[in-house]
Order: sequence, then structure tokens, then C-alpha cells
Amino acid sequence: MPNENLLEMRGIEIQFPGVKALDGVDFTLRRGEVHALLGENGAGKSTLIKCLTGVNHKDAGTILLEGREITPVSPLHAIEMGISTVFQEINLCPNLTVAENIFVGRKEFKHRVINKRARELMKRFHLDIDVTRPLSYYSTAIQQMVSIARAVDIDARILILDEPTSSLDENEVQLLFSVMRELKEEGLGIIFITHFLDQIYAISDRMTILRNGHLVGSYGINEISKIELVTKMIGKDMDVIFNLHPVEVAEGAEKMLVMDHVGAPGPVKDISLEIRKGELIGFAGLLGSGRTETAQLIFGANRATKGKISVAGKEVEVKKPFDAIMSGVAFCSEDRKRDGIIGDLSIRENIMLAVQAKRGFLHPLTRQEQNELADKYIKALSIATPDAEKKIGELSGGNQQKVILARWMATEPDLLILDEPTRGIDVGAKAEIQRLMLKMCEDGVSVIFISSELEEVIRCSNRIVIMRDGEKAGELEGPFDSDTQNKILQIIAEGSAGGGAAS
Repeated sequence: MPNENLLEMRGIEIQFPGVKALDGVDFTLRRGEVHALLGENGAGKSTLIKCLTGVNHKDAGTILLEGREITPVSPLHAIEMGISTVFQEINLCPNLTVAENIFVGRKEFKHRVINKRARELMKRFHLDIDVTRPLSYYSTAIQQMVSIARAVDIDARILILDEPTSSLDENEVQLLFSVMRELKEEGLGIIFITHFLDQIYAISDRMTILRNGHLVGSYGINEISKIELVTKMIGKDMDVIFNLHPVEVAEGAEKMLVMDHVGAPGPVKDISLEIRKGELIGFAGLLGSGRTETAQLIFGANRATKGKISVAGKEVEVKKPFDAIMSGVAFCSEDRKRDGIIGDLSIRENIMLAVQAKRGFLHPLTRQEQNELADKYIKALSIATPDAEKKIGELSGGNQQKVILARWMATEPDLLILDEPTRGIDVGAKAEIQRLMLKMCEDGVSVIFISSELEEVIRCSNRIVIMRDGEKAGELEGPFDSDTQNKILQIIAEGSAGGGAAS
């Protein structure tokens, strides 16, 4: 691999009101390498990238691109210099075709030409898709690849990938890694931001770790172990973070949720399920297996067309989310940007939304009630903010997730459904979210926990339901052992209906 530096950022400092976001940070990217940029939410990763892409302007320091000093003044200016970014949240136009999304904003816009070029580009990315279909027709994974294709096709020299694998299954991750290896062979420098430790070691050449706006260090991928990496990221020992255990459920505890052969046309064919008071049930399965869709049926985001649902011993007809809320069900959705936060509203306003909906908008919460509610959960969940009036869109991903969790905790639910609550947040924030889930179980709340990370499902769950093709393929009961992950993968692969203890 060439040693020539493509990018050098030296002594970068950025000051925001009341906080020094970056304090003398150095970062070097070589030509033809994948360089992982790591740290907890709030460590300074996003601020450093925004400095490089012209969103934030540095107060001190130097940026060199191929040895020449640059000062990006806007994202467009950065793109013109060959610095392209693909964000975790896909910023494309779902109503436009794949080809139109790739070439929108450029001079050539004859459909015959852009369709031909888009097909060629998709073949380079090993995708055989119809580029004349609307982008919304395709899965999140393909939309992510289209985003990357667009970024690369503008003659990028540096490609920044911000959590690109958070919505991909294992096969799709391997496809992306294959493309990344081809791009780095062509001399591209790739900055890879992720919270998946295995992926860091699978694809990266080097890593740089930030903590609280300071540079911890830069390391070759073989110079530091996973345990050392996590310790440096968060400044705490691994045992302190992940010393978590499922809450023991009382013998004969009442059934909080009963699903009896529930289904709907499409992704959920038929599912029966029981959850006891204070129990945490983990949902495992590949993307498209029916995990999220099952949760949406319980919450009324989609309507079941067959079967029965009972909550706390009472059969309920859930036609819409309001019915579920009034029955004591809460739901934190997978896509916090699209379905969760309202970015221009304050933390206080975001927290009180579900409580106000449950109470009825003819009986508005007083400002004092709102303030008390917000302050209570900011303190309880350790949300990092100077006050409740800060816009939620200005918080880190982990703190945004805590605000959404606070919104639903404030409704005092009997059943809480958490769909990928730790996706795209750092290791420390994940542990905090998991502790909060287990604390709610101690308080008698039943929890459905959906996650693509099997390790955390196994760590937190009393039972694990494995979904496959819209049905329950199997069920494992804790306590779990070191072979549980293999058992889950085997059920996913084979569709075995076997259950029983995994101990």
C-alpha cells in the first residue's frame, strides 16, 4: 500500500458556544487505504468530518489535500475538490429513478444517456437492477449502494462512509466491502465510520480514535486488540460496560401480550407469541424476516387481518397506533430520523409528544408539566444537554435515541417495543440503552427488543424468537451459552421450528 498521504489534518480546533468540540486533532489518510474513524457519540468524529466537508469551519489547524492546503467552505466546495460523503441516513429522492438520483444536479440529463451510464455504474457495483424504476422500489441496502455510486461517480479522491452498513445484512455488507476493496485498489482514500467492531477489523487498514474532542491515537489494524480499542474509545474497562444480565421473571407472572396466529398480507404470514410481565423477548432474524413488521402489527402501524391480540389479559383491536398507546403499548421505531425525532423541536417538545397524544390534545400539558417531565427523564437517562430547550437535531445519535426512549417511558407503558434502539450509536451508549431496558423489566415493563446484533440480543433476553420469512422459525429460552449464536444462525438458515432451552 502506498505511503503517500492523500489527506493531512493537523492541529484541528473547533469551538462551539460553551464547548471545545475538537482540541488539536490530527488525522492522516493515505492513498488507497480504508481508515476507520472511531469514538463514542460526541467524541468529535462528526465535527471532524464536517470540518473536512465545509459544514463546520475550523478555528485553528491546517488541512492538506495531496500536499496543498485547502479550506472547504461548503459541502459543494468539498465535492468539487473530490471529497464525497455518504451518510447513514440516505439523502436521495425516493420518487426519482435510480438513474435520476445518480445524475441529478449535473448538466447531462438526457434520460437515454443517464440510464446507460447508470447501468454501467451499477454493474461496477455488482448490482443488476432496473435503473429506470423509482428509488423507493428498492431496499435500503440498494439505496445505500446507489448513494455510494453517486458519490464515487463524481471523480472522488476521498470517500467518507458514515455508518454505511447499519441497514445491511451480512451478504450486503460483504458486497459493500468488495466494492470498497476495488475502490481502494484504484487509489481512493476511504474514511470509514462505524460502530461494528468486527467490520473495522475486516476491512480497515488503520484506525484513528477520538474521545471528548481529543486524539487518543492512530494505529495499524494489527497493533491493537478489540478490547484495547473499546477501552481507548470509552476510557472504561469492558467488564464495566457489558456486565449485564437478563432480569429474572417471576414464576407464574401474568401474560402481558398474547398473539394468537396473527398475520397480514405481505411480510407477516402467521405468528403466535406470549410475553410475560417484566420479560424481555429478543427478536432475531435477517432483514426482511418479519421482525419489524410484527412489531408494527402489535402497535397498529400496520393492521392485522387475522388472529387475535391480547394485552394484559384483555383482547384488543389495534386499528391504529393510538389504540395501542391507549392499551399500554409503546414503540420506538427503527428509523429515528424518519419516524422518531422532530429535529427542529426541542428535547422537551419531543419528550412530551406521546404523553400529550395519550392525554388528548383538548387537554394540553401545562408548560410546568412539560418542564418537569423533560427534566425528570433528562436526569434519569443521563441525556447530555445543557437544558431541555436544545433542539434534538443538535444532539448525538445516542442522545437522540435516549430522548425517543424517554418519550415512550413517559407514557408509563406495560409493553415497550424497541426496534434497533442501539443501531448507529457507540459502545458506551449501547450499554446505557441496554441497562435502561433491563431496569424497565425490573419495574415490571415487558420489552420486545429487535436487533441485528446477535450478541446484544443474547446478552439481554430471557427468550429469543427467531423470525424467518414472516413466521416464527424457532424460539430459544435462556439462560444462554456460548453456542447460542450458532443455534440462532442454524435456525435462520434451515427454518427449524425447534425451541427449548439453549443452556
